[in-house]
Amino acid sequence: MSVDRASLRRAVLLVAGLNLAYMLVELAVAVSIGSVALVADAVDFFEDFAVNLLIAIALGWSVARQVRVGKIMAVLIVLPAIAALIMAVMKVGDPDPPASGPLLAAALGALVVNLVCTGVLVRFRSGVGSLTAAAYLAARNDLLAGVAIVALAGVTAWTGSGWPDILLGVGLVLLNGTAAREVWEKAEQERLAEQALAGELDDD
Repeated sequence: MSVDRASLRRAVLLVAGLNLAYMLVELAVAVSIGSVALVADAVDFFEDFAVNLLIAIALGWSVARQVRVGKIMAVLIVLPAIAALIMAVMKVGDPDPPASGPLLAAALGALVVNLVCTGVLVRFRSGVGSLTAAAYLAARNDLLAGVAIVALAGVTAWTGSGWPDILLGVGLVLLNGTAAREVWEKAEQERLAEQALAGELDDD
């Protein structure tokens, strides 16, 4: 499916700006209440900012260069997972629960931002290969994470335990790892397809 690249560039720049702005908000809340899940989600917002900014820059490049950018994006998607894992390990010895009120407020805000971003990107998700696949997957994962964190606020208030927050942080690690693998594989498929078109692969 072909897309209007100018429209796509405007869309990803809008999404990049929204993600950067809310990352600052969510990170401030996450640090103040000591939430593993919110820290992972805040770093995830930064990853989405970087991914969408790279897309805006890479549009118009050759397929080979776009494939390289797609693989860079796959690595970027892993970064929030690493941040969440480190904080989760640090909190295992002292699993204090985060304050459920600020946790819920931050999660609802994140959910609204992620709904907007997913809505903006959904029509571009298969338009420019691994580039838009990366942006859409990142927005989709953030939306799923937002729903999970809203639920986490309720579970935390009910149980008074920090373990749900730790477990959700680990869940976000797995979610981001899956997205990274999908984007990497998509980029590799594009590289092989480009080689085939150029006659670089044997027919057998």
